[in-house]
Amino acid sequence: MHELGITRNIVSIVEEAAKGRRVKRVTLDVGQLAGVMPDAIAFCFVIFAKGTTLEAAQLEICRIAGRAHCRDCGSSFATATLYQACTCGSRAIDRLAGEELKIREMELEEVT
Repeated sequence: MHELGITRNIVSIVEEAAKGRRVKRVTLDVGQLAGVMPDAIAFCFVIFAKGTTLEAAQLEICRIAGRAHCRDCGSSFATATLYQACTCGSRAIDRLAGEELKIREMELEEVT
């Protein structure tokens, strides 16, 4: 379950960027083709956030659908797998979206 290590790194990166301030919300982009399970990340987040500035933070996961572009016919299409061919039969495709795994933003508590 590599989501364990990924989530540990996410918490570490956000905590370092927060510089001691409390984190209210973390938003992740997770692509359908990224090879990770968003539910497993959400489960692990609660565990790794305990005792950190992220402990009470809300985790928001935006799931990004897979999209590809065919170099042969020029069409763009939805793809549920890394190996899906274009409807024209070509496998000469460029993936446009769906492989993302990134921290999009974090919301911090205001300093008073």
